[in-house]
Amino acid sequence: MPSPPISRREAERRFAAVHAALDAGGKPPFHAINQRRGERGALRMACDSVGWSRGGMRTWLGAAERVLGPFPWPPLHGRAGAHLPEALRPAAGFEVRREAVRVDKHGDVVSHSVETRPELGEPYQAPAGYAIKGESALVDAEGRLVQKWIKTREGAVGAGLVEALQEAFAAQRGAAAVPAPPALPVPELLTVYPLPDLHVGLYAWGRETGDNYDTDIAVARTIEMVSGLLAQSPPSRHAVLLGLGDYFHQNDQSAATPASKHRLDVDGRWPRVYAAGARLVVALVDLLAARHERLELVMLPGNHDPDAATCLTVSLAMFYGGHERIRVHDEPGLTWYRRHGAVLLGATHGHTMKPDRMAMMLAADRPQDWGEAAHRHFFFGHVHSESAREVGPVRVESFNTPAGRDAWNAAAGYRAGQSLSAITFHAAHGEIMRHRVNLPPRPRVRVPARQQEG
Repeated sequence: MPSPPISRREAERRFAAVHAALDAGGKPPFHAINQRRGERGALRMACDSVGWSRGGMRTWLGAAERVLGPFPWPPLHGRAGAHLPEALRPAAGFEVRREAVRVDKHGDVVSHSVETRPELGEPYQAPAGYAIKGESALVDAEGRLVQKWIKTREGAVGAGLVEALQEAFAAQRGAAAVPAPPALPVPELLTVYPLPDLHVGLYAWGRETGDNYDTDIAVARTIEMVSGLLAQSPPSRHAVLLGLGDYFHQNDQSAATPASKHRLDVDGRWPRVYAAGARLVVALVDLLAARHERLELVMLPGNHDPDAATCLTVSLAMFYGGHERIRVHDEPGLTWYRRHGAVLLGATHGHTMKPDRMAMMLAADRPQDWGEAAHRHFFFGHVHSESAREVGPVRVESFNTPAGRDAWNAAAGYRAGQSLSAITFHAAHGEIMRHRVNLPPRPRVRVPARQQEG
């Protein structure tokens, strides 16, 4: 049967009695060597001073600990070997790994031994161009670190990428010079320009894939097709340049997808690719800002460029920071939402969920907007092909990409169309018009007959 609780005053008296017993003991507590052994030695001294057994002292003191909390035994001081006698100190270049001390019932040292090891080196730092990928640790039975392995990877995110982006923006550093807005914008309209899977930096050899594609072609093709859309779209007051992920083909200089490590066909050095991609975004913003009064810029991460897209977004947010007409969506995460009157819009890249889940996520993440909206749309990329379906009250759709096919996709038989679209929404009536620009016909790359025969 548990003993009845004691009063707080009695508990404080017992704590004070143990403190006095430790002070009167006059023996050096061995907490400098080991915390657990130090508590046992301190308890033994307290018991010796009052003539109690350790079991009785534990019971007597335990009742007080249930009222005031754990008794504050002397803390662990210093590192192993700090209080060793001169004769037991390790030689130069060695350090104490562990100590063993035997004491008698009075707390006097009977024997004292030490185990040494070569001194450890300086704290580890990853070499230039590498980043720490993870750590593995070996611990003893008490959970203390014995040994640690550090894993690194080549192509650290941000190593060189930030410099490439800074170089891309160097010629335009300072306040962004955005063209004047149209004279008579239509305030009720919002136009969305989806930018799905450009894969800037992808390299495709026409003789192998049917169509050449590289960084320069990606930039020129995108500007040409977006200009065609702007010639058709109305001068709506609001516009969104909606990057649906995989804007870049590669995430870093490893030229592999971050998750699956799928090898990629890339166009040259990756800092050049990122610099070209950054300049392309600025050029597109200038084009759209001349047609629309207010522009939101969204660059969602994809499975090819999760870190690169985030880095680009941060740079764009700084470049257009404080601009009254340009707003950069820099919220972390894989999704984007926008409310325009009775229209609720959402978007993600599409590599983490199916369309049904996208529709449900729109309702769960924006419950108030969901209840007040009459028109609900969700956009995604990733699949490189057009699709549209109604999931309950939500229209979920994907889009073609103007990007070329790499060798893997060409060999797998992917032959979807190549186009860009613009969708205009009315604040009350929802989608009211849609425009499309197909990839202009280009001569197919064919092998001469004499080369086929040879």
